[in-house]
Amino acid sequence: MIKGFHKEGRIFLIAATIISILILWLSHSLLGAHWLFWLLATTILVFLYLFFQFFRIPARRYNIDDKSIIAPCDGKVVVIEEVEENEYIQGKCRQISIFMSPLNVHINWYPTNGTVDYYKYHPGKYLVAWHPKSSTDNERTSLGLKTAQGKVLVRQIAGAVARRIRCYSEVGATIEQSTEFGFIKFGSRVDIFIPLEAEVVTDLEEKTIGGVTVLAKW
Repeated sequence: MIKGFHKEGRIFLIAATIISILILWLSHSLLGAHWLFWLLATTILVFLYLFFQFFRIPARRYNIDDKSIIAPCDGKVVVIEEVEENEYIQGKCRQISIFMSPLNVHINWYPTNGTVDYYKYHPGKYLVAWHPKSSTDNERTSLGLKTAQGKVLVRQIAGAVARRIRCYSEVGATIEQSTEFGFIKFGSRVDIFIPLEAEVVTDLEEKTIGGVTVLAKW
């Protein structure tokens, strides 16, 4: 179910709709009911449908649970590993990375309750999202969350196509789990770094639903 379309996509959707209508009108004027017109029309309508799907706001029942760390986005788990995180956590922790395809909802949600303790925007490269260095070399935002159980870092990462990251958080703000904090346009990934004490309950290749899927338990 769809509740509506995200504010980040309104201009894109209006422009895409107008351009599509103009192309269809011009092509019909030139080709009439020729099979080439119907092929073009089908292609345009499919892409327009996917475009609207990309900016959809899903109607879903969000998961609120102080004992759980919830997926910050829709996508697929591509990394679960122990790492050294020196930007915010300053030590060993567990990294869980979720790849977002162009077909996923691209809203980002807070994985925990707490406060925004740290925020930094990093300009960078636009490597493909699954590249091992995309987490540290690509354009990205880092969002440090202070929770009752420990520090959590969420990192929005741009990709080869996704070059528009939006983060609405402000340092010092009190946050609620499974509420929206940002948006990444046109596919990329989100990394979440959690304390080693948290028990990971997700698996590689698992499909996640942002604001719903439990990634780990305190």
